[in-house]
Amino acid sequence: MDALDPVPGEDVLEIGPGQGTLTRELLARGVHVLAIEKDRDLAEQLRGLVSGAGCQVVTGDALALDWHELNRRHQTPDTRPRLKIVGNIPYYITSPLIDKALTPPLPERIVFLVQDEVADRMAAPPGGKTYGALSVGVQAVARVEKLFTVAPGAFRPPPKVRSALIRLTPLAQPLVMDVEVAPLRAFVTACFSKRRKQLKNAVPGLNEAELKELGFDPTVRPERLAPAAFVRLFRRARATHG
Repeated sequence: MDALDPVPGEDVLEIGPGQGTLTRELLARGVHVLAIEKDRDLAEQLRGLVSGAGCQVVTGDALALDWHELNRRHQTPDTRPRLKIVGNIPYYITSPLIDKALTPPLPERIVFLVQDEVADRMAAPPGGKTYGALSVGVQAVARVEKLFTVAPGAFRPPPKVRSALIRLTPLAQPLVMDVEVAPLRAFVTACFSKRRKQLKNAVPGLNEAELKELGFDPTVRPERLAPAAFVRLFRRARATHG
């Protein structure tokens, strides 16, 4: 809750509320909660727990629903326009949920409990083994903070992995425009699909001469490039080859 920094009266979208532990804490801090729960029985139980308490429970798949449209439907006249997103999310769909959360219009803040190694990948600087397409895609639009880890024993039943809390704060000036977010992710994913290859063999749509013209060493591997460098490559490839 402290990582999310909820302010009374604002809207918070909670992904996967389950039995409502986090939901009740949110409501205690005076925010309006829109909770998306896929399990029908859990959703019905939660409605019974928070009925009339400033919480709307939606039964459905968080990946399939339009979060911003749902929020617009449930907004009250005194709520703020920007959304905060929080959740103990299912680890097997972490990447698509992160992509969806960072799809424009960007929320004010995102706080997710994720698998520890995924948090490391999101926060990784260029050059390391954990740095990859996820790192670039997230860091191009948001500041990533890995706040703390959570041991398996904190859960029932305990998972086989450590968990970590991450906070994503969209940049005031993202490296890419809204319409470039999804295409950049696809471009970077293609680059890292040939991770061990050099740039001249890994960057789709650009040859060795074009890389040199842009000031890149064609023999460098993709993992050495910062997010801003990938944005330059992406824009040149798009301008040259569409």
